[in-house]
Amino acid sequence: MTEVDDSHEFGSEDVTETKLRLLEEYIQAFATALRGKFPRIWYIDAFAGTGSRTIRIGATDANMFGEAKEETVDRKRGSARIALDVQPHFDRLIFMEQRKKHYDALMELRQQHPQRDIFVLQGDANDIIQSQLHLADWRGTRAVIFLDPYGMNVDWKTLECIAATGAIDVWYLFSLSGLFRQAARNISGIDQHKRAAITRMLGTSEWESELYQREEVFTDLFGTESKHERQRIADVAGLERYVTRRLRTIFPMVLEPFALPPVRRPQIFSLYFALSNKDPKAIGLAKKIAGHILNSGKPSHSRSR
Repeated sequence: MTEVDDSHEFGSEDVTETKLRLLEEYIQAFATALRGKFPRIWYIDAFAGTGSRTIRIGATDANMFGEAKEETVDRKRGSARIALDVQPHFDRLIFMEQRKKHYDALMELRQQHPQRDIFVLQGDANDIIQSQLHLADWRGTRAVIFLDPYGMNVDWKTLECIAATGAIDVWYLFSLSGLFRQAARNISGIDQHKRAAITRMLGTSEWESELYQREEVFTDLFGTESKHERQRIADVAGLERYVTRRLRTIFPMVLEPFALPPVRRPQIFSLYFALSNKDPKAIGLAKKIAGHILNSGKPSHSRSR
């Protein structure tokens, strides 16, 4: 069998370590709490990568504290392998990946676990979810889905499809920095492509009136009218609050997002936990587990007292 290159490097290790640690804690608790209560417990990874991640530790020169060290490469588990390791096991694991190289690595991972029920789907996760998610029998199934997209690649319609199941818990890594870049300070900086991308991600064109000041016309002493260019009135925190409000229009419960990186600034991502199940008992259990995990993951100086 041809060996597949499953190297998959990540840009910010503190973000990666934190998000995967929080995800692992939740899916472990989820599988434990729901085992035996439903016929089927699933894990869905919409942007699964390769299943592994590559960490490069740069070379260092010799100094008074030690000898020179060459660059080293460390291999760690990605979200797919983490989900495979959860005990008790998920009944089914569904990995989605568009990139051929990553898809091949996931197929090899599947072959390494022939006794497990693993589906590897190649293609755009939005297309797969929007076309196939409604086909499952969600009456006897509960699932966790991890949305860790490349940039701003989760469509609002995809989130609506997930919410409509009433059976899926959601971990969604939202690119706050991506939205900040697309939503330029001046409205003139938003071209047709950016406007469409923001609308696709937020599910409404009303973001423009919510996030930007109204156009104002001024008349000087000589009766000459002039317009002041509309500017964004929402800072990073304001953008995050707006995203949170939007998510709460389709999910019965959305917890306050977890800022990533957890200590270093500026904030780049918002890690959201959302629940599609409307049952008060399910909401109470998920809120208890996910709320504890998110709060315990915060730096000690930022936790609520």
